[in-house]
Amino acid sequence: MTDWQLVLDSFWPLLWGGLSGTIPLALASFALGLLLALGVALMRISRNRVVSGIARFYISVIRGTPLLVQLFVIFYGMPSIGITIDPWPSAIIAFSLNVGGYAAEVIRAAILSVPKGQWEAGYTIGMSPGTTLTRLILPQAARVSVPPLSNTFISLVKDTSLASLILVTEMFRVAQEIAAFSREFLLVYIEAALIYWLFCLVLSSGQNLIEKRLDRYVAH
Repeated sequence: MTDWQLVLDSFWPLLWGGLSGTIPLALASFALGLLLALGVALMRISRNRVVSGIARFYISVIRGTPLLVQLFVIFYGMPSIGITIDPWPSAIIAFSLNVGGYAAEVIRAAILSVPKGQWEAGYTIGMSPGTTLTRLILPQAARVSVPPLSNTFISLVKDTSLASLILVTEMFRVAQEIAAFSREFLLVYIEAALIYWLFCLVLSSGQNLIEKRLDRYVAH
């Protein structure tokens, strides 16, 4: 088989591995990670020192340890205490926890960037703190946090390749199988890298469109 034929034959399996494995894994992990990040961000800005301290500790642990180690602890380490989790759920848990640790600081900074007068305005018209947060503060914070959170998602798409090490069938796992069969490791891995790059280019374009649409609502 020629190199060109191998590239053509492996393109669809790699692309499908990305569309059916990499992207869904990233989307599920990011969605759960954002929910976790919001909760941690609110804990982080709490006036209760215990609550704030727990959030600080969680963020410190996530940011201070490699994602690969976190993934291995969940998939390979947990069975030693009687908790066995399948590859896909293990990957989603690890990636969600990781996103939560990084995105929490982004969301916290975005919330704190909203002028305090917005809180006062909400209280003035009779809104409770919770209603003020959800109806006034978070929508404004969301516009500020879109660029860094979009970058987090793009990074997550690339990080999902680590899931291949716990037997999750995503794009890089498919690349490993093709490379092992064909013995053309360099060619197949370069092709996989180009597809990752293609995904990131598409996502970056989408990010730019979203930012342009939000620019009209954000005061400069």
